[in-house]
Amino acid sequence: MKKILIVCVSVLLIVTFIGISQNVVNPDTLVYETIGPLVSMDPAWADDNASQAVIWQIYENLVQFDGTSTTKLIPMLSTNVPSVADGTILDNGKTYIFHIRQGVHFHNGDLLTPQDVVYSLERTVIFDNTGGPASYLAGPLFPEIDGQYVSSIVQVVASELGLSNPLNYTSLNSLGIFATGTKKPLNGKYKQALIDAFNLLAKDFEIKGNDVIIHLPQPYAPFLTIDLAFGATWSSILDQQWCAGHNAWNGQADDWWYYHNPVQSNDPLGNIENGTGPYKIQYSTPGREISFVRFNDYWRKPAPVKYALIKYVNEFTTRLLDLNAGQADVIYVPIENLSEVQNNEDIRVITGLTNLEIESIFFTWNIETNGNAFVGSGKLDGNGIPADFFSNLDVRKAFEYLFPYKEFIQQAWNNNAIQPNSCIVKGLLGYSPDIPMYEQDLTKATEYLKKAYDGKLWQKGFKFTTVYNAGNTTRQIALEALSNYARQINPKFQIKVISELWPNFINDFLSRKIPMYMLGSAPGPDPYEFADGFLDSTGFFGASLGKNFTDFAQKNLDPLVNDLINNVIPSERAQIAEKLSMLSYDNALYIWVDQPEAFWVERTWIKGWYWNSATMSGGQYIYFYDLSK
Repeated sequence: MKKILIVCVSVLLIVTFIGISQNVVNPDTLVYETIGPLVSMDPAWADDNASQAVIWQIYENLVQFDGTSTTKLIPMLSTNVPSVADGTILDNGKTYIFHIRQGVHFHNGDLLTPQDVVYSLERTVIFDNTGGPASYLAGPLFPEIDGQYVSSIVQVVASELGLSNPLNYTSLNSLGIFATGTKKPLNGKYKQALIDAFNLLAKDFEIKGNDVIIHLPQPYAPFLTIDLAFGATWSSILDQQWCAGHNAWNGQADDWWYYHNPVQSNDPLGNIENGTGPYKIQYSTPGREISFVRFNDYWRKPAPVKYALIKYVNEFTTRLLDLNAGQADVIYVPIENLSEVQNNEDIRVITGLTNLEIESIFFTWNIETNGNAFVGSGKLDGNGIPADFFSNLDVRKAFEYLFPYKEFIQQAWNNNAIQPNSCIVKGLLGYSPDIPMYEQDLTKATEYLKKAYDGKLWQKGFKFTTVYNAGNTTRQIALEALSNYARQINPKFQIKVISELWPNFINDFLSRKIPMYMLGSAPGPDPYEFADGFLDSTGFFGASLGKNFTDFAQKNLDPLVNDLINNVIPSERAQIAEKLSMLSYDNALYIWVDQPEAFWVERTWIKGWYWNSATMSGGQYIYFYDLSK
């Protein structure tokens, strides 16, 4: 995904004074308690906050942001940050030269090589799990197809086969090239197309001595900041020899498809690690905690604190008790509980942090109804909803007018948030306060619900289940508010609100089982990243909403989203972003619920924490290496 570099206000607050009344608990261990748990330790798989918080500690990237800066990069596993000035960015932004750091050890003792860098980036692209982060790298590394950036190597295979509309293909199985129930190509033509697609990717990479040279097929201005910088877990560097030794892809062109889009339980790297980071995994108790121990052969100076622990504690009361007792150093605090930690002299609360995040309520335009209890009968008969319920514009507009925006921000966020008018949030290029936004209007909601399905919906009513991830009380409040107001205007409108643990929730929304749900997103400091994820037919969210949405997006949204990255003139990019925002409003694509401010809660004995909105917005990210106590 892409970004023009917007300078976001970041806050660096490092307090060195520790009250003399405090006795530091467990001085050799950092403890972070949050909700979770993680989905996977595999950088090619994970694109969720819980997993990223773990991967940050154990894997590293070529470059990293410099402290609080959202624009300046410094070296990490590369000893240089490529630039035009020093001749390491060439060909009008299509060639990047990285000098790979020597003497860097992986946790198992292997030394980092340039080939490990190439392998890691290629592996993310060929891995390409459903809902995963492969599109971040597939876009810049493959040539455009039909004037659009690709989001998957599948589309490249379809193009190599000469199939019409190759961008419509989302899985290798949909190409009809494998023997039934296998990943074995039916003939030599199909196998060669698979190999040719990989070779097109491999063509981007060149190794000269200790340098890795990346040749992009077209300029991609935010390649460094979005795709390669630390925080982008999908470009973490792995040990090829170790990966292959643990039954992961071996780096060859002639069998990569056997390692493409695996079932999560078949991912050999999902529960193990071997990074170059300052910590390595000591032990992992699924669903409960992950323990880290300092990596003594780390290439920089050793981490200040020997041990670190991420604990998954869904109950806030338990987290608070642990924080007060000093058994936790940092905890996740829901906004509704913020006041409970603000008047304790032993607890530091940092507020007002710039947050390029948006929380939204999603409509699934084509719901998978087969065996799906979330949709009831699956029909418009008062006991369920049909698969295309939210493909109906009248229904979507009614739900826009049902939601109590101001009431929710006041009650759930104590006014520490604003109402967005699109996914182009305040602080991004192209944000405009002149874009209209919906307000609660139960009269208008009633009008649209009476209009939908020629009056049949109002007469019959509906029943369905909406889901939020367990532990996120603000999302619970939002969905219950919608449920209550729907029932208020017509008792026949029944919305059941339930929670699911994060891994189950992720699986259910990606498989289009949940009719309506709420999620947050913080892609980065550029409008393209937000627009691509929400509005593009191949974006992470857009692609998960169903065929009716993707058909609409391909016709109305995709051309503008592509223009947003191809165009390098800021004023013109801003106009494109505003057009997308108006299309979002006119077509009621999402309920844009809130853009919250960020805050951080820690014991006052913690030193070294800082905020970077380019990498941290939207998540309670923690990087233990920076911290001491």
